[in-house]
Amino acid sequence: MTKKPNIEIDTRIDYLESESQPGAERYVFAYTITIRNRGQEAARLLARHWIITDARGRVQEVRGKGVVGETPHIAPGQAFRYTSAAMIDTPVGMMRGEYQMRTDSGELFEAEIPPFTLAMPRTLH
Repeated sequence: MTKKPNIEIDTRIDYLESESQPGAERYVFAYTITIRNRGQEAARLLARHWIITDARGRVQEVRGKGVVGETPHIAPGQAFRYTSAAMIDTPVGMMRGEYQMRTDSGELFEAEIPPFTLAMPRTLH
């Protein structure tokens, strides 16, 4: 698979205080991903691969078909946005990964999800 620079991925992270239990080492974060097709050809998101690392260096890997039950088809100039959640055992962590995608002409490629920080409010300066 080749890497394609025509897919742009933006992230927004929110700490979910109501679902977290710091005393039980449970920290829950919502992440909203926007996937924009900046290329000349439409592409379908087929699968995801996440690497989630907590502050102790423990790694969770998540692989699966599509995102939030969908395999979105993103036309040039269009975007797809979804929100999901992750849980870690420490107040700070990191996520990164990639989406496996296929252009309408059949070329498979990976769109890199740049690393982003998961942090409970007031834990990072």
